[in-house]
Amino acid sequence: MKKTPIDRFRVMGFIEGGSLLLLMFIAMPIKYGLDIPEVVSVVGAIHGFLFITYLFVIAYVTYKVRWSFKWIAGAVIAAFIPFGNIILDSYLKKSTLVN
Repeated sequence: MKKTPIDRFRVMGFIEGGSLLLLMFIAMPIKYGLDIPEVVSVVGAIHGFLFITYLFVIAYVTYKVRWSFKWIAGAVIAAFIPFGNIILDSYLKKSTLVN
């Protein structure tokens, strides 16, 4: 795999998106279904760290590639939507940024 800024962003997007899915579809049901709130505390803290890292990676890619506002906004919005980074990744693959 190439080590371009976009490739690094794509990897970080999958990691951050995976932590969101883990939080929403595993930790939250355990918290409310089994009454174990500690799971959300741990997974939520990990997700928070990964989210902040994701924002730094967006800033890094914006600096290196000169992303337009459209890509910046799309990357930030995708972080709040379950499976959003998978959708964003499909748009990135179709764009000329990845090639």
